[in-house]
Amino acid sequence: MKILIPTKLSTVAKGILEDADYDVIQEAGADLAELAKNNQDTAAMIVRSEKITPEIIDLLPELKLVVRAGAGYNTIDTKYARSKGIAVMNTPGANSNAVAEEVVGLMLASIRNFVPADSSTRSGLWEKAKFMGGELTDKTVGILGFGNIGQLLAKRLKGFDVKVYIYDPYVSQDRAYELGVELASKEEIFDKCDFISLHMPATAETAKIINKDLFFRMKDGAVLVNCARAEILDEDDLREAKKSKNIIFCNDVYLKDAPGEKSSADISDIMLPHLGASTIEANTNAARMAANQVMGYLDKGLSVHVVNKSIPDDLEPVYQELAHTLGKFSRHYLGTEQWPHEIQCSFYGDLKEFSKWLIPPIVAGISHNTSITDLAAAEKFLEDKGINIKVREADDSKNYGESMTVDLIQGDKTLSRVSVRGTLTEGNMIISRINDFDKLYFEPSGHSVIFVYNDRPGVLAQITQAIAFEGINIDDIRSPHSKKGEESIAVLKVSKAVDQSIIDKISRQLECEVGFHIQF
Repeated sequence: MKILIPTKLSTVAKGILEDADYDVIQEAGADLAELAKNNQDTAAMIVRSEKITPEIIDLLPELKLVVRAGAGYNTIDTKYARSKGIAVMNTPGANSNAVAEEVVGLMLASIRNFVPADSSTRSGLWEKAKFMGGELTDKTVGILGFGNIGQLLAKRLKGFDVKVYIYDPYVSQDRAYELGVELASKEEIFDKCDFISLHMPATAETAKIINKDLFFRMKDGAVLVNCARAEILDEDDLREAKKSKNIIFCNDVYLKDAPGEKSSADISDIMLPHLGASTIEANTNAARMAANQVMGYLDKGLSVHVVNKSIPDDLEPVYQELAHTLGKFSRHYLGTEQWPHEIQCSFYGDLKEFSKWLIPPIVAGISHNTSITDLAAAEKFLEDKGINIKVREADDSKNYGESMTVDLIQGDKTLSRVSVRGTLTEGNMIISRINDFDKLYFEPSGHSVIFVYNDRPGVLAQITQAIAFEGINIDDIRSPHSKKGEESIAVLKVSKAVDQSIIDKISRQLECEVGFHIQF
């Protein structure tokens, strides 16, 4: 599949995707419409500030996903994308540290008069008295919006021994106490704080929410920093307030990111060209995160950080990853030479209401990286392959919690079957049962080899010796007996891939019924 990156982004994204056999076109600065016309088979795009309009979307009939390598996505028509079945994601947190450090820099630059002092000194003057400044230490700081950036800002400021007040309707008192900050109203923050930093999104509810009602409450000489969105601040109200109050305004955001005069120029004491996320580290983080989200969505149907919702808020995305993992493991267990003729699923606990979002990653896992991202695509794939799917009524009296079971049935006359159950433990995916091998508690990550054999003494030791003989380290072993005690399974987490020829050799020597390698 083709991935289009029409922006100046770290090449780490291109490298990750090409290593996974994607066809990647990265052309920064090219005319986006022309690029789209010439690459109409594009499956996903990674963008930064490029405008993704309905016209651009219509030029890409195969488009399934747009990832904004950054937090803000106001340049993407998310509603139109959703109407076309296209998911839009962002990469929250990738740029957070860069923005938090920028805010600290602006606070220091403003209170120490670094910018005007630089200009004065370059002109040959020596105005030490004129540029007498203050210190950040022991001051009060207000943070409006306490997401990734706000929390990192509070953390970075700890070394200055400041008292931090926050406004965020979604942060509980317990969480604030845990993070060492104090909850306050907007009005309280503007009344008492020496420094105020804005970190709110631009929505209909937050438009011009920072206005004269707050500006006229500010202390004389207080510093206001906006590295969030221009839309949340009323520039005319700030202009009026600055006529009678000494307010220092540091700004990095504008209604339009482009050359030309800026409407806030006359009220900004320091203004930067939207440099918040402009660090090498942030660019690399966002690129890596975006590439992984593209692969997760196209390969596994994982809807992580989707901003034009394709999964309910109550469904943790890790359950989609678990569903994909169970599908992939089941197919490897039965063998990939032929397709199963039936899939049976059970979703326990609260997961039973999310089957339409869990079936696509199960089918994607079984089909080995086929691009299946919604229920319609999953059902079409199953129909084309002649595979039946059945969602069984889950029996919650078994107390499996939030878990799921995937059964594959293969063959018309001689039936082969595998049943795998998985769940989450402390946020980690766990395969808890394979067929009659219960209480397995195997974490599906990295490389693993699996053997099933008639239970008898010494077999496990011979398997581990054979693996070690090949120079492969064993990191973990799970080896329960079946319920009847007739069979045993050996699940070995190993340091690297094991060639199938080695597994076949071990299986023949020890008369194992099943033997395979899988990389999760």
